[in-house]
Amino acid sequence: MEQSELLKKVRKIEIKTKGLSQNIFAGEYHSAFKGRGMTFSEVREYQYGDDVRDIDWNVTARYNRPFVKVYEEERELTVMLMVDVSGSKDFGAVGQSKREVMAEIAATLAFSAIQNNDKVGVIFFSDKVEKFIPPKKGRKHILLVIRELLNFEPESHGTDVNHALEYMTSALKKRCTTFLVSDFIDEHDYDKALSIANHKHDVIAIQVYDKREAQLPDVGLMRVRDAESGAERWVDTGSRRVRQAYDRWWYERQQRMVASMQRCRVDLASVATDEDYVKALMGLFKQRG
Repeated sequence: MEQSELLKKVRKIEIKTKGLSQNIFAGEYHSAFKGRGMTFSEVREYQYGDDVRDIDWNVTARYNRPFVKVYEEERELTVMLMVDVSGSKDFGAVGQSKREVMAEIAATLAFSAIQNNDKVGVIFFSDKVEKFIPPKKGRKHILLVIRELLNFEPESHGTDVNHALEYMTSALKKRCTTFLVSDFIDEHDYDKALSIANHKHDVIAIQVYDKREAQLPDVGLMRVRDAESGAERWVDTGSRRVRQAYDRWWYERQQRMVASMQRCRVDLASVATDEDYVKALMGLFKQRG
């Protein structure tokens, strides 16, 4: 992508996603993703309804009237964006490509994070970890992240969520909030790695898919190519039996993915490329809030 075109796209996505994070997600994000604990702020005079366990007995004795300790949430978080950059991300038959939708979702989450003074980092993965951007704060850092989201080209085209999760778990020592953004077209079993990662961190899964992946169109004989393996074959989409078999395959794959998330207690949002991802994210935030 030309530098001038890239800068235009970066600016466009910044305006859109920053506006969403400021006007829509600000409160929802804050309530959905809590800080690491409570820290002491100040003391004030006791008021009716205050918990007696918060009374500061030293100050109370000094002034001969009750005072309580006031705590506030320790807000700062580390947010990791784990973004799938495998070959299937470029598919886009209905609406935008999955790559574009993933980039917008990740950028919106990143802007929501920095408005809450959180650090943001990124892991790009295929069937290996392609790139790790350490967590930092600030607009300059987020713009770097967006440029990478739009323009990064992986060395490999496969998908291995399991390997990416293992890398994240070992690389990040302190607890963080992790958004796993992928289409989850992956034949590997990632249950164990997902469970371990979610035990150490707070993992949220966001699936991005194209509706043409969920259902074959009836357009007769068609040559299809696997974007990750490069394998090609002819498929008779005019055959009702073939379309039904494909429908079953998609349904069973989706059910396995949902079951994995439930077993590992990971919240999941699914977004189609022709749908408004804002609604899905809002539902996810409210569910957690």
